[in-house]
Amino acid sequence: MSKFTKAIVPIVVAGLAFTLTACSGAASGSTTKDASGPLTVWVMGDSSKNFEKLVAPFVKSTGQKVDVVAIPWDSIDQKLTTSVASGSGPDVVQIGLTKLRSFADAGALLPLDDKISAYPNLAAAKFADGVGGKATAVNGKIVSVPWVSDTRVLFTRTDILSAAGIDSPPSTWDQLRSDAKTLAQRGPDKYGYYIPQWDNALPVEMTWDFGGSIVDKKGNIDFNTDAFHKAVDLYTGLYSDKSVPVNGDFDQVHGFVSGAAPMLVSGPYLAAAINAAAPNLAGKWTVSTLPEADKGTSLFAGSNLGIFKTSKHQNGSLKLLDFISKSSTQLEWYKINGELPTVKAALNDPSFTSDPLVKVYTKQLADAKVLPLIPNWDGGVGANLLKALNSIALQHSDPKSTLDTFYQSTAGMSAK
Repeated sequence: MSKFTKAIVPIVVAGLAFTLTACSGAASGSTTKDASGPLTVWVMGDSSKNFEKLVAPFVKSTGQKVDVVAIPWDSIDQKLTTSVASGSGPDVVQIGLTKLRSFADAGALLPLDDKISAYPNLAAAKFADGVGGKATAVNGKIVSVPWVSDTRVLFTRTDILSAAGIDSPPSTWDQLRSDAKTLAQRGPDKYGYYIPQWDNALPVEMTWDFGGSIVDKKGNIDFNTDAFHKAVDLYTGLYSDKSVPVNGDFDQVHGFVSGAAPMLVSGPYLAAAINAAAPNLAGKWTVSTLPEADKGTSLFAGSNLGIFKTSKHQNGSLKLLDFISKSSTQLEWYKINGELPTVKAALNDPSFTSDPLVKVYTKQLADAKVLPLIPNWDGGVGANLLKALNSIALQHSDPKSTLDTFYQSTAGMSAK
């Protein structure tokens, strides 16, 4: 699936909550000898070769071999279930925030509260300031450490917009819809905007931007609000305007590079993909914060790293997490994989802040939220949300009855 402007003074991101509580004394289990053999790391998607490059200095300095295994994003649920049942999971695992609750509730992750004090790079003060413990802890126990930040911004082919008489990227959702309709009139197989049919966060971001929430005052999931209804009108309206492709296998990188879809919302990792695929487009595209309605709130969707409870390399795994949390390591990851740091020193480093794209990412991160950390968001609420919206947009199902069915599927679901 496919992934901050002056010196960054602490970035306070709503939901970017990195409360790694430091404990006194030696780390529990630090005298326990690890088993021999390589340390296994699961990384999501197609970034395994880049991760091997990232940890090569760690392997060289420690002598600890690291086996990196790429796990497709759509296979993680099955891998989690199988590994918990067999007790044969990896040592370290990348965890998207929407999966953190599922991993923790399954008992897959090693609690880290009494272990991280011996590893200086894992101290709470090292990471970006935040609110609460939603992004690292579940039920009050630290079960992961921050790895990469991720937010969504608007990517725009400025050359194509200019040729269509559009002077700048749209600053409001109404303007985006109008511009997308204009751009879609360029000819066959030309569109104005791209909606990933797998992106269950986009309609939530739209809801936030219309001033709403998907969690009520009692802490329950609730989509049946005026703001969500406006988001549905926007989401499905882009389809009814014929401004977006309807084929589910449309590739966002190819679509953006070819100009077929000159506007889309994605993460900073897309910038690296565009530069790699089409360096000749330099100067012909840009990024900007999300269009606004009442607000311009985006998604914070970073990834954490956790240690499997059954790991026989707990000390080695902690050392690896400590290495990955070094400022220099995080900056290297941004360089080779396009994903944003979580460590303050990296966020403030001149080599990072001098990147013109970083200013946009920083501004957007200041107005970004995490999705509710409920079990199986992607396979449950998120999947049902997309099923309903795509049914309306692609199959022309009755909006009211389709949404009523969706509301019933989330009735009484706690987001606490």
